[in-house]
Amino acid sequence: MPKEGDISKKVRWWVITAALLALFLGAMDALIMSVAMPTIIADLGGLHVYSWVYSAYFLARAVSLPIFGKMADLYKIKSLFIVSISIFLVSSIVAGISPNMVVLILARIFQGIGAGGNFALVYIVLVDIAPHGKKAKTLSLAASIWGIASVLGPTLGGFIVSYFSWRWIFFINIPLSLFSMALIAVFLVETRQKKDRVHLDLAGAFTLSVTILGILTLVMVGGRDFRWLSPVSVTLFTVSILSGVGFYFIEKKSEEPILPITFFTIRGFSIGNLSVFLSSFAIFSLFAYAPLFIQGALGKNPMQVGIAMLSLSLGWSIGSLLLGQVVHRIGEKTGAVAGAICLLAGAGLTLFFSHTTTMFTCFWVFYLMGTGMGLVVLSTLLVVQNCLEKSDLGVATSSHQFARTLGGTVGVGVCGGLVTAKIGGALNALSRTDAFNGLSENLVSRLQNGIEHLFQPGFRSQLLPDLQVLLQKSVAESIQIVFWTVFFVSILCLVFCLLLPAERDSE
Repeated sequence: MPKEGDISKKVRWWVITAALLALFLGAMDALIMSVAMPTIIADLGGLHVYSWVYSAYFLARAVSLPIFGKMADLYKIKSLFIVSISIFLVSSIVAGISPNMVVLILARIFQGIGAGGNFALVYIVLVDIAPHGKKAKTLSLAASIWGIASVLGPTLGGFIVSYFSWRWIFFINIPLSLFSMALIAVFLVETRQKKDRVHLDLAGAFTLSVTILGILTLVMVGGRDFRWLSPVSVTLFTVSILSGVGFYFIEKKSEEPILPITFFTIRGFSIGNLSVFLSSFAIFSLFAYAPLFIQGALGKNPMQVGIAMLSLSLGWSIGSLLLGQVVHRIGEKTGAVAGAICLLAGAGLTLFFSHTTTMFTCFWVFYLMGTGMGLVVLSTLLVVQNCLEKSDLGVATSSHQFARTLGGTVGVGVCGGLVTAKIGGALNALSRTDAFNGLSENLVSRLQNGIEHLFQPGFRSQLLPDLQVLLQKSVAESIQIVFWTVFFVSILCLVFCLLLPAERDSE
């Protein structure tokens, strides 16, 4: 079995290219979908299941991440990588030929499984293939892929939908997937010794999957589609708890646990994953609700929203790339603390946002927070990987990816419930004043049924300027609850980053 030093520079870069291309496929997929969905709904119908095109993909990806991560420690990575890309490829074809929303959602489930496998395996391959002393630099390349995807995704999606067919947003995955698979099949070699006889913890995988699905589904639908104390919400919560308890006892006895419970007693593993969970909670909450603030409170158009949010993605990419160059000198803990400080500073500045905030201010505040996220993510990934043996690299990497996914989902879900309640209260308060006097019953009804109409230029043009300002103030004040939540979570993130072990990168 070849070692890292036996791999030629040419082979190394072909493998890195293949891995980054697989990551690019998954990163682009979610971003392109957001642009294409209105056209897909117009073609296939099914507005009532609109959200499940996203949710099905997201849930499947979250479930498959830890399972593929564990399998990477047991089986040949080349075979696993080809399987995960193949799943993504075939499901992309099915999604592209979908005759209705049911088939599309089923295809999205398998796309999520394939993407989850890709996300878990990419970072493992990058660490395995990285030259000695350049692990951080190699991993930081993955961050640049997210930045490129955030720029190309919406633009490419709009171009394809406008000039071709929405089906081609899935079909473009075919040549890219085949090229990535070909490179992996030809150039990827194993650098870690695997056991001759392995036992996959199927019971652990099942109970973990049920726990994840229960928690994430509850976060997605609780307080919106169903009340928190409704039978559906209570059932999801109960099933998640029981399955989680079952997972704990199964893992304690398993010969090859999916996620060894003993790892949580390791400081770097537990605090590193908790730190990235908190940072993801903060940054993805901002990703989800900053556009609502910019468009609803500042009255800006979607293009301006895109530019402001692009600053967040650029900051994330640049922060990771810069850290990859210097982490061997400053250490992972310093990088994580610096990132948490940037995140907290930016979150603190959002507390001063109002309906008069300029786009220039939004751009630089979001850029600062994105930079902080880039620093925290890469630093904590290195901490989590370095605190375990190389034979457990798959579990280490996938646990970190999963913590990011879980943090983002919980953050968006929690903030969604808070914003919905806050905006609903603000609209009810306005309706009890004379602010709506002179409006038609139809306009009043649409406002009371949801603030989303305020984002439609045609609807805003029917409102008096004074009422527009009042509504923008209401949105700004309502979104403040998200900014305060992000601020307090960022404080916790900084506290836990300060508790990270102080060892430097041990490449």
